[in-house]
Amino acid sequence: MIPLRDSTPHSRFPVVTVGLIALNAVVFILQLAGTGPDPGRAFLSLGLVPARFTGHDPFAGTGLPSPWLGLAAGMFLHGGFMHLAGNMWFLWLFGDNVEDRMGRGRFLAFYFLCGLVASAAHVALNPSSKIPTIGASGAIAGVMGAYLILYPRARIKTLIWYFAIVRFVDIPAILFLGLWFLLQLFSGVVFGFSADGDVGGIAFWAHVGGFLAGMALLRAFVHGRLRPPA
Repeated sequence: MIPLRDSTPHSRFPVVTVGLIALNAVVFILQLAGTGPDPGRAFLSLGLVPARFTGHDPFAGTGLPSPWLGLAAGMFLHGGFMHLAGNMWFLWLFGDNVEDRMGRGRFLAFYFLCGLVASAAHVALNPSSKIPTIGASGAIAGVMGAYLILYPRARIKTLIWYFAIVRFVDIPAILFLGLWFLLQLFSGVVFGFSADGDVGGIAFWAHVGGFLAGMALLRAFVHGRLRPPA
């Protein structure tokens, strides 16, 4: 399923959402320029490596930067163009409306806080992993969790295909995002951390942690009614 657009308009230009997308794109360009075809060292230096936080650090004494840098820097690194494009599309699709409700400053703080909680969830549930984890998906999952609470009845225009059958379907946000979350939870239970070689993978528990953080923290960042009038 590929979400194409939602039915919820924003009342003002989403400056922070667009700024985050632009920043991720700039970092990706710099990443390509600086690492060329072998980004492994950059991912190891600036990505999130759980073992470096839990006493299993196999890279101690190798001159790598502090592992704490990975909590923030890792949110802006991506493993390839499709990784970046997918994350940024979800951020654009759901971030503009959440930013609209929170306000720009609170939305930015919310985004980073959800990203930190997502990283903590990944470290807690994969404590001995030596594989760098990168990407903005944990923070974006928090935005999606907030969207679910704020706009459960919004319609998500979705492309669905099954072999040669292609359909465009309007799916309620509560169903689309609920299914997405359950898929991440199921994948986390079954696969844990799905590694792709030695430089990244799918951090399912980061997605789960970020999504739950977005739902739990929403009240602190939105004043007044959580849901718009019917």
